[in-house]
Amino acid sequence: MDSEAGRRVLDPARDGAALKALTHPLRLTLLGLLRQHGPATASELAARTGESSASTSYHLRVLARYAFVTEAEHRDSRERRWKSVHGTTSWSNEAMRRSPGGSTILGVLHRRQIEHLQLSLDRHEADLESGRLGPEWQEPSGVNDAMPRLTPESLAELWRVFQEKTDELTARDAEDPRAEQVVLFTAGLPLAPDPVAGPDAPDSVAGPDAPDPDRADVDAGAPDAPAAGDAP
Repeated sequence: MDSEAGRRVLDPARDGAALKALTHPLRLTLLGLLRQHGPATASELAARTGESSASTSYHLRVLARYAFVTEAEHRDSRERRWKSVHGTTSWSNEAMRRSPGGSTILGVLHRRQIEHLQLSLDRHEADLESGRLGPEWQEPSGVNDAMPRLTPESLAELWRVFQEKTDELTARDAEDPRAEQVVLFTAGLPLAPDPVAGPDAPDSVAGPDAPDPDRADVDAGAPDAPAAGDAP
């Protein structure tokens, strides 16, 4: 395992057990909630997720065993509070697919992220409808499904540029009171030519907006509704 500022980079060859631990949906949910909302007790997380305190406590201990969470400062001696250790977890897709069972784990993690996307979309629409989000968020919000034709090098460059710009804007808006938590999903999924459609098929399907290379990131955040998670 290597670490960058706010990011944990897992090596599938050495950290396979940690990656497998994060395929459990409740653990992803708990980690996402701690990353998004800050330190909490097992009881507080149980109330958010609809699980029992015994269940959330057990899964928090598993996360702690693999250094995803650690004990936070306690407000009194009767409680045990937990916090996330990193804001983002990453791995090499290439290394993951080379490791035993890595492709299966990767598939599970990707599907957990799709579930998080659906829950985030539901939460976003409800927040706009109820007025919890102001109308100024309507125009910049959205989901993109553009399909450009890129080389592997260009796709890797796009990931790097996107991450650099995201980091720049996050730092710029850190102290702005108008800033809100944004659940930001990105996907770069090359597709082989469709033998039925042929090489002249359209390159894109419409989409309102857009957003890692060899490396995949799982970011913080989980919508509160039924809480979703994040992944290894």
